[in-house]
Amino acid sequence: QVQLVESGGGLVQPGGSLRLSCEASGIFFRAFTMGWYRQAPGKQRELVATVTSGGSTNYVDSVKDRFTISRDNAKRTVYLQMNSLKPEDTAVYYCNADRELGRLNYWGQGTQVTVSS
Repeated sequence: QVQLVESGGGLVQPGGSLRLSCEASGIFFRAFTMGWYRQAPGKQRELVATVTSGGSTNYVDSVKDRFTISRDNAKRTVYLQMNSLKPEDTAVYYCNADRELGRLNYWGQGTQVTVSS
């Protein structure tokens, strides 16, 4: 079965850092674009960052120069390094795996990130 398991969330003060991890199983990991999404209370889920199988990255403007997405294919894991965190970054962060060929799309259960003093 397909499983995406996120970890690394928690409570951090403004200006602090967190590193999220998402380990995938049950998929041919190298063939998937991996991404991080987030959903704050009362808001729609939004794309935060993606990294393709070829290593190309994309970020929403609000996190550029603060967040870095990366992947380790040997570990079947995607990471999101979050620096200079702001209260508006508070949300549940979800890991996503997508492969256009075959229309495959999977989600993790989410991990809470809270930025507060």
